[in-house]
Amino acid sequence: MNKILIVDDEKNFPIILSAVLEDEGFETASALSGNQAVEILKNQDVSLVLTDMKMPEMDGMTLLETIKKNYPEIPVIVMTAHGTVEKAVEAMQKGAFTYIIKPFGNSELIQHIKTALSHSEIVKQNKLLKEFVETKFRFGNIIGKSKPMLELFDTIIKIAPTSASVLIEGESGTGKELVAKSIHFNSSQKDKSFIAINCSALAESLLESELFGHEKGSFTGAVSQKKGKIELADGGTLFLDEIGEMSLNLQVKFLRVLQEKTIERVGGNTPIPVNFRLIAATNKTLKKEVKEKRFREDLYFRLNVVRLTIPPLRERKEDINLLAAHFLNKYKDERQTKTCPEEFSSECMEILYNYYWPGNVRELENIIERAVILSAGKTITKKNLPKDFIESASMQMDILKGFEIKDSLGETLAEIEKKIIEDTLKKTEYIQTKAAEILGIGKSGLNQKIKKYNIKIPR
Repeated sequence: MNKILIVDDEKNFPIILSAVLEDEGFETASALSGNQAVEILKNQDVSLVLTDMKMPEMDGMTLLETIKKNYPEIPVIVMTAHGTVEKAVEAMQKGAFTYIIKPFGNSELIQHIKTALSHSEIVKQNKLLKEFVETKFRFGNIIGKSKPMLELFDTIIKIAPTSASVLIEGESGTGKELVAKSIHFNSSQKDKSFIAINCSALAESLLESELFGHEKGSFTGAVSQKKGKIELADGGTLFLDEIGEMSLNLQVKFLRVLQEKTIERVGGNTPIPVNFRLIAATNKTLKKEVKEKRFREDLYFRLNVVRLTIPPLRERKEDINLLAAHFLNKYKDERQTKTCPEEFSSECMEILYNYYWPGNVRELENIIERAVILSAGKTITKKNLPKDFIESASMQMDILKGFEIKDSLGETLAEIEKKIIEDTLKKTEYIQTKAAEILGIGKSGLNQKIKKYNIKIPR
């Protein structure tokens, strides 16, 4: 049952209103001052406050500000005489649901209360729905409601408490490090270190020093002893990003660490015991790298105890709306201006949905951040998106629209792929960088396809 708190310094007025409201099925509480009302709010579950404006000690305006600060979900209806209507309008600007002018009829009061309570219930339901969606469709900072993402969440929940090594495969920008952190922070090692290093960011000699550490004087510039990432991860988790870029020579040394559970710093000869959970990630297919002798098979089997594959964004398009809304809220909160956008236009969402997303979630986040910064209104529209992005998206849609399913009947997948690549090259006037971006396969990947299908490039 909804409880209405009536606040008025005229002793008989709360008694009369209580009788009227209780006849309508409401529960009531009364206060003869703002201070008394604050005490009731602290100790009772109140659904709505009905307050007079003019009261000694704490007036209605001060009470309203106190309620909005401490109990923002409780609607407030202000009662006022003709002479204080301006104050009532000011109260609405400060968060009052509405005002009612004394003297008023019972039916008018009841209608205002029912409308306020109905609105309050909708707000509560929306808040609960938002919390439910955020809980159901996210794990840590990973967001998704598509079938492959929900399956990924389920797998993370199962493997996180274990100490098993994990190999995460996925294209650049899909969120491999987020998955690694989710595994770590849901494990028994969550209070220990999470140490990450990108194997593609450093030359072999520098990567070896970063991984194993070094002793003072072990090489030019080694002016002091330094612990390596492996040693720092002792008791916690070591995350090796883009492990497919690690040289074969360094792979041998790292395999020895996994087997012996000890390291030796560069320039040192004292074994140092280490115990860490290993999570590795790559944008390559390591099984293929093993076959082509670019990755050691024995290290691959060490890594591949549990393998997770993160789908590219184009294969989970039902997550785009959810991700776009998440990034909109994220950058809107950071911007904190009165003109922050609140939504996307339907045209804008259509472009986001139909785009191929070669840069995956990272690319989507960058697009949304830029749009939030450039938007001057409440709605993000097509004009807030980058020009080259719109051109690429339009070109992709044109190519797909022009390629009808009936045209492919009787053809092999290779023939269909060749036709799409040829159409894309023509659309981009044979600018291979642009064509590769639209196809989402990278320039080197496109060159391999051109050679494979013997596609002629005009001079």
